[in-house]
Amino acid sequence: MWAIILFETKRGEKPVEEFIKTQEHQAIAKIGQEIDLLSQYGFLLGMPHSKKVTSDIYELRIRGKQEIRIFYSFVKQKIYLLHAFKKQTQKTPRQEISTAMNRLNKLT
Repeated sequence: MWAIILFETKRGEKPVEEFIKTQEHQAIAKIGQEIDLLSQYGFLLGMPHSKKVTSDIYELRIRGKQEIRIFYSFVKQKIYLLHAFKKQTQKTPRQEISTAMNRLNKLT
């Protein structure tokens, strides 16, 4: 089992956790299932659950009424959940990837 860590700002905020709390109950349940799969399979988790976005960042894909993405990365045998958003276009917005990259850079 992989350890799942929520990215935390210097002020103690956990943006991914805050995002998840604002979702509908059904979406929260799906997010929990996908995070469990990620914890169990780590690098081996692939499509349709996970997809590589950059050399260091992956997206956890939550399908349903709304498309939700959670960017994560592997750091020292742990998985850090960096950023979450609702996907509203076919292509992932650069700003969303940039946010995840900035948070990853603060960890390493």
